[in-house]
Amino acid sequence: MSRKVSFLTTLLVLGLTTVAFAAEAGSPEKVEGIRFFVYSAIAAGFGIAIAAFGTGLGQGMAVKSSVEGVARNPEASGKITVTMMIGLAMIESLCIYALVIALILIYANPVSKLIQGFVGLAAH
Repeated sequence: MSRKVSFLTTLLVLGLTTVAFAAEAGSPEKVEGIRFFVYSAIAAGFGIAIAAFGTGLGQGMAVKSSVEGVARNPEASGKITVTMMIGLAMIESLCIYALVIALILIYANPVSKLIQGFVGLAAH
């Protein structure tokens, strides 16, 4: 699953870059703004891919250890399960933080108004 997500994220980012590179030549400020946006999108894609990979590994190891603990001591399964669920929530929050940062990089970057204006001009 993680490979599919990484592959689709990479395709999305590469698709965004083709739009930027297909634009007409403009002022250097516009070109730099587009370049910054493309690099931000690429960084966001790689950040999410790495975060999803790390989160998947961490959650897999947590569940594996939890199941091993229950197999060794079935009487402690309630405490182990609760602790595992809390740990999984903490691990998942790290991936959500990476998503928030990626969305900030894509949608709230300082040159987003320049990009929107350029896209609006290109659409006419």
